[in-house]
Amino acid sequence: MMSRDISKQIYSYISELDDIEEKKLTLKVDRGHKYVDRRTSVAIYFDVAFDQQSFRFTLGLVVRDVGGEILVSTTVLHSDVASPFTAEAYAGLQAIRLGISMGFSILEIVGDSRTVIKKCQTTYFDRSVIGALIRDIHSKKVHFQEIGFHFVPKTENTYTHILAKEALKMGEGHYLLGGVPGYVRRALEKSWPRLPD
Repeated sequence: MMSRDISKQIYSYISELDDIEEKKLTLKVDRGHKYVDRRTSVAIYFDVAFDQQSFRFTLGLVVRDVGGEILVSTTVLHSDVASPFTAEAYAGLQAIRLGISMGFSILEIVGDSRTVIKKCQTTYFDRSVIGALIRDIHSKKVHFQEIGFHFVPKTENTYTHILAKEALKMGEGHYLLGGVPGYVRRALEKSWPRLPD
């Protein structure tokens, strides 16, 4: 094949690509069903409650949409974990897995463990105790168009913290669409400051 023929083929291919228009997809939604646009930014907050005597922990995950509305809350009990540090890294991994299973393409992972969040933000090979978990988190980034990891103080992660703490006390996990369990709301009400009479 001569260079002139190759040039013609390339030109033909480029002009073909120029002619292709993006197809606009439409979605008809029943008025009775709530639709969450999976392309919009969603935040998954994570936290753990750790029992040092039994080496058990409960991870709590809360999925919030752009408006701050709770889409899902879940808790999972685990045992035989050496440290709270490892538990926090595992909770971050579970947050990403939840984002993948829910089909989100843009995701923010939010937690109050500064070290875990920083390790998730870097691309360096991690040789620490939680290195394998961090590498697993990094390997799952390919499932998203955009993914970010953000640190928040514990005071801004209250729902998730109480969710994990109360689930550890009760010894049970849950998966709830559209909110948090009643025991979390009651615990939050107790923690709010009361005005004097």
